[in-house]
Amino acid sequence: MDKSLTFEQFLASTSSEISMYGFLINLVISGMLAIILSKVYVRYGKALSNRYAFSRNFVMLTMTIMVIITIVKSSLALSLGLVGALSIVRYRTAIKEPEELAYTFLAIAIGLGMGADQVMVTVSSFVTIVLVIIVRQRIREDELEFINIRIAGAPESSKDITRLIQIVENNSNGLELKRMNDSSDGFEILLSTVITSYESMIKIKTELSNFDKKISVSFLENMGGV
Repeated sequence: MDKSLTFEQFLASTSSEISMYGFLINLVISGMLAIILSKVYVRYGKALSNRYAFSRNFVMLTMTIMVIITIVKSSLALSLGLVGALSIVRYRTAIKEPEELAYTFLAIAIGLGMGADQVMVTVSSFVTIVLVIIVRQRIREDELEFINIRIAGAPESSKDITRLIQIVENNSNGLELKRMNDSSDGFEILLSTVITSYESMIKIKTELSNFDKKISVSFLENMGGV
């Protein structure tokens, strides 16, 4: 028996016709789920980068993966060809934050599920994950989160450190001194505190500027300590 011929026959026999109607329906559903995912990411994401610009990639990514999976699942030969094609492709897009990676994987999962024609499993899983994201965010909104405040000044700036810290303390909850540097080049204070509103941030900025216009104030997200 010609084993090579048998293998070729096997590859040919695994090809199946793709239903155009079902393919278009799944493609539309994939796009709709990706649009919803992008809106969820913009609304509930915590990434510091431009979330709107990043979320615009979800629709194209999801629908493209759905198309690829739909095509390659119909033929073993195409599946093997995909492995070879991906081996020469290099993805070097920088993922700055873990949250971006998590949402990207969710978009990929939608494309994989819809491409495999697992509509109910994919949709129900997506709805469940989105509900968990929303509920988790609602719970986090009731929690107090720390934010870092950096106060820096030139050598000629005021050195009344106690007064600077007191201004921040009067407009926040729970103050902690993280770092303080004072040298001939100037001084720097890093405070970790809880600020419950943007009005408090503006008030801190205003009072510090009124106290000494030569100092600079920066508000930084607390990424787990400094």
